[in-house]
Amino acid sequence: MFILVLGCGVSGLTCGIRLAEAGHTVEIRARELPPHTTSDVAAAVWYPYRVYPQELVNAWGRRSYEVFQALGREHPEAGILMVSGVDAFRTPVQDPWWRDGVPDFRRATAEELPPGFVDGYGFSAPVIEMPRYLRFLMDRFRALGGRIVQREVRSLEEAWVDAPLVINCTGLGARALVGDETLYPVRGEVLRVEPSPVGRFVFDADEKAGVAYVIPRATDCILGGTTEEGRWSLEPDPAQVEGILARTAPLLPPGTRVHVVEHKVGLRPGRPAVRLEAEDVGGRRVIHNYGHGGAGVTLSWGCAEEVVSLVR
Repeated sequence: MFILVLGCGVSGLTCGIRLAEAGHTVEIRARELPPHTTSDVAAAVWYPYRVYPQELVNAWGRRSYEVFQALGREHPEAGILMVSGVDAFRTPVQDPWWRDGVPDFRRATAEELPPGFVDGYGFSAPVIEMPRYLRFLMDRFRALGGRIVQREVRSLEEAWVDAPLVINCTGLGARALVGDETLYPVRGEVLRVEPSPVGRFVFDADEKAGVAYVIPRATDCILGGTTEEGRWSLEPDPAQVEGILARTAPLLPPGTRVHVVEHKVGLRPGRPAVRLEAEDVGGRRVIHNYGHGGAGVTLSWGCAEEVVSLVR
């Protein structure tokens, strides 16, 4: 069957790969290709952030974790590292709802917590260097016979002219493509610094004071971040640099000095719940797979496999 996938971020590429592996002829069309997609800006570490519903997210995230583990072992060129770290809190907390998604979840010891933090949990998670990873996905998709075309598709009617089955992985673009006004941007800014000052990730998810995280990668480190709902600008805000550095300083070893080499902005596709469902219109079908909030990478493989099940 010929299937047209709309969107060439992590969701579109992952769906394309799984569909091609299932024996379908697949073409991906998108207005922007890597390295110019929202996915390129992602931090990216396995973590189900700002995404719902929890029961489905748990299953999708758990499956994606397994695939990332395997890819990291078998394909060093993919840019995936398994990194240990902590999620730290300034007040006592219960276990998170996603705890069953990681095999080595545990409560953090006092020695693991940064100064000023009193509770938290530790676990290992895949850290994905997105520019490398997206190139790996594109190469893998093409090796399976897939085709990637840079072309904006403005409506499902336009897509259905060429394919009776369309996979909608357009993220925030689904607002215009299918008129989904429940989608909204969740703007995030991050800093890339060199070299990495730590060997573990550290999260501080206190949104009242501002989200902060430190994510080490092979040769650099991501410091973040910001969470601004409803703002569409992709221009980096110089005023955010000092705020990110101030919020991440308590998560780093005392006296750490960092060298900022890049300041990046991305728009997470916020939605009350992930939309992953089939819709039939006049004998033609679209399978929607968008609205993953801050967890597009985290859920990518689990959602892609569900898309394949819906195609079947």
